[in-house]
Amino acid sequence: MPLTPENDATALTAPRATRSVSTADIALIGTFAALLAVCSLLSVPVGPAGAPITLQTFAVILAGAVLGARRGALAVLLYLAVGFAGLPIFAQGVGGPATFGKVTLGYLLAFPLAAWLVGLVVERVGRRGWAVRTGVILAAGVLGSLVIYAVGVPVLAARIGVSLAEGIVINNAFLAFDAVKLVLAAVVAASVHRAFPDLLDRR
Repeated sequence: MPLTPENDATALTAPRATRSVSTADIALIGTFAALLAVCSLLSVPVGPAGAPITLQTFAVILAGAVLGARRGALAVLLYLAVGFAGLPIFAQGVGGPATFGKVTLGYLLAFPLAAWLVGLVVERVGRRGWAVRTGVILAAGVLGSLVIYAVGVPVLAARIGVSLAEGIVINNAFLAFDAVKLVLAAVVAASVHRAFPDLLDRR
């Protein structure tokens, strides 16, 4: 194909567009990883297991709902990678190898899958009204929360030496707080998409 002025202009601008999208993705992933770290700072231990109440699940669901499946999961994975590497950004200022001895390890390991699942559901909704999107995010958040519980509760029970049924009872202490965080995440995410309707379309 001969190189015309039009082709030349396209060749020059196309790589820039690709770099722009990639840079935006990286910035969003890093921002939500940092948000997760901030949401881990406030932690209140609850019950005999000592598992704390934090805003982590709020940030995990928000990441999936705002960024979509791929970028939401990557944001959570980045957060976990930095924490496992040694930075004390997990609940109660824990980081590094000590994390693997915590009763809450299962919850942490389930976070990326939960964010991915929430994002996958939200991506399938398309551009709907604020109320519809909020309802969908709520439903997706419930699914994501169930995934977190499905992995977190058995690990919790095994670490403190109780039965799975007793672990479920211990986990029930978090349900009311998680419900509030879920509603808040749905409202915030739906509002973000109303303000930035093309956010999920970035690839």
